[in-house]
Amino acid sequence: MPTPPAFTTTAPAIRLHLRASPSGSAAASSSSAVSRRRRRYTPLRCSYSNYSTSEMEAGAGTALYPLHRSKTIHLVRHAQGIHNVAGEKDYNAYMSEELLDAQLTPLGWTQVDCLREHVTKCGLAKKIELVITSPLLRTMQTAVGVFGGGNYTDGVGASPLMVEGAGQSGRQAISSLNCPPFLAVEACREHLGVHPCDKRSSITKYHTLFPAIDFSLIENDEDVLWKPDVREANESVAARGMKFIDWLWTREEKEIAIVSHSGFLYHTLNMYGKECHPTIAEELGKHFNNCELRSMVLVDRSMLGSGTPTCNFPGKIPAGLDLPSDVAEEKRVEEARKN
Repeated sequence: MPTPPAFTTTAPAIRLHLRASPSGSAAASSSSAVSRRRRRYTPLRCSYSNYSTSEMEAGAGTALYPLHRSKTIHLVRHAQGIHNVAGEKDYNAYMSEELLDAQLTPLGWTQVDCLREHVTKCGLAKKIELVITSPLLRTMQTAVGVFGGGNYTDGVGASPLMVEGAGQSGRQAISSLNCPPFLAVEACREHLGVHPCDKRSSITKYHTLFPAIDFSLIENDEDVLWKPDVREANESVAARGMKFIDWLWTREEKEIAIVSHSGFLYHTLNMYGKECHPTIAEELGKHFNNCELRSMVLVDRSMLGSGTPTCNFPGKIPAGLDLPSDVAEEKRVEEARKN
């Protein structure tokens, strides 16, 4: 089992690329189609020219990476929680013990249903190989509600992802069948400390509410990371986020959904935005709405990833003569020099 990321600073070893998400709007699709019909493309012509290195570098706006050195991640902020409602009315409400490990509101569950419908219609639900969730009540409710199986039926041979009514939800139990595995990871939690809404319950309690979620990477039953008098700094959250993103390369899965929090997502993505074009940086740096989904491509620029290509083919099967013309020319020139 991969070791969970520690909360220490690390330099970014990967690059984030935005990936367009399928739209659920028919109007948007129609408008896009009209736009494509009206668009005029400049033809790409192939002609001989002596390009200088400076000219090629100046026009380099794209990059190529091997497919096996990339992953697709789908970032989701949890749906509306009771702390969001209380905190918007009065910021001091975030200090209320009544918001301890805040659960979703009825509106939040409606948001979950809407996102579930979207990921099902666009086909994303069938692509996800793993769902990683912050181990707080609102994120786990969102994760299993969006990516979990259907309604749970007693007597089936698998534990439910969520039991009936978990966290005052008033919802039916959710099945763990026909869906990806779920893994709880502390490193993608919200700011630690001070606000009771960001303090988790015990893992013992969570096991009873979410029997099929894997909590094996969480070392302590009680929340030892949350401190009542110290709020985690933004810089610490960002460093933790980068460490978490690097840790994803220890996973074999190539398509991963991550359900987390506004502050964690905002500060992590802003760190990666610093090396991007201003337009991309602005897009990365926007706060997430409740239950918003954004898809990104991770590119391994170091050797963090240990995966091997699954689609590459070595060629020369059956074996035969295949010396490329440019290599043949180099070989001819080299032999001429020797003579």
